[in-house]
Amino acid sequence: MDAAGLAAIGAGLAVGLAAIGTGLAQAGIGAAGAGVIAEKPESLGTIILLIAIPETMVILGFAVAAMVLLLGR
Repeated sequence: MDAAGLAAIGAGLAVGLAAIGTGLAQAGIGAAGAGVIAEKPESLGTIILLIAIPETMVILGFAVAAMVLLLGR
């Protein structure tokens, strides 16, 4: 396999594994957040913020994938 193929596999893994990690994190946060909001509705903004934080993993995974593809030529 040539370098471009390995770079494509690495880029796919960077985005895919970051997305899986984000999904697992958001599942736990969402379940706990639903319970918190049921008891304390005024904490909705905080829970929304906590759900959005793991999304940075996917953005960073995308950035790594872009760098791997650009440098893997």
